[in-house]
Amino acid sequence: MFTGLIEEIGRVVSTGSLLVLETGLASGLLPGESLAIDGSCLSVEKVSGKRVSFRVSPETLRRTVPFRAGAPVNLERPLRLDGQLHGHLVTGHVDCTGAVGAVRNQGEFSLVRISCPAEWHCLLVEKGSVAVSGISLTVADLVPGAGFTVTVIPETLTRTGAALWKPGTQVNLEFDIIGKYVQRGMECFGKQHGLRHKIEQG
Repeated sequence: MFTGLIEEIGRVVSTGSLLVLETGLASGLLPGESLAIDGSCLSVEKVSGKRVSFRVSPETLRRTVPFRAGAPVNLERPLRLDGQLHGHLVTGHVDCTGAVGAVRNQGEFSLVRISCPAEWHCLLVEKGSVAVSGISLTVADLVPGAGFTVTVIPETLTRTGAALWKPGTQVNLEFDIIGKYVQRGMECFGKQHGLRHKIEQG
């Protein structure tokens, strides 16, 4: 489990089913441990100096923005149970990808519009949380039929890859886990209630 507060920007060395990163966090990582990379939780396979290797499953490759050699990536180690939750609960399981539609500067802040597939819109709540490429952000507004906007503060622009976002930039999206459980519970309740109704009606 993660919080969406990025610790460092790493660099992709090589890609494919074996992903290799260069990061200052390497010295504190061991094989088998987890690291969120642009919001995707991967398990460390090998550490060599400042380089860390990960096996990337076909499911992860299908769900996430492709890694590019030389590209910067947002990195976060898992939340300790005795730690503080400054962002929101992030699982590191990316739901889908989205795209930056527009970036508008508002002084030191940036207002960013992000599009996402329509089937995920029901999990977006105004002033709720969403993880964008691993960054915990607050939904500023909903854009009907298109997606949502977020306001990125100066600290986030300084510490993450959000400063590089521009129209067309692809991003990983993870929606709030609490919302997913509520949605799933309502779906199951609806099916069970419908079945009972049919049985009662004969």
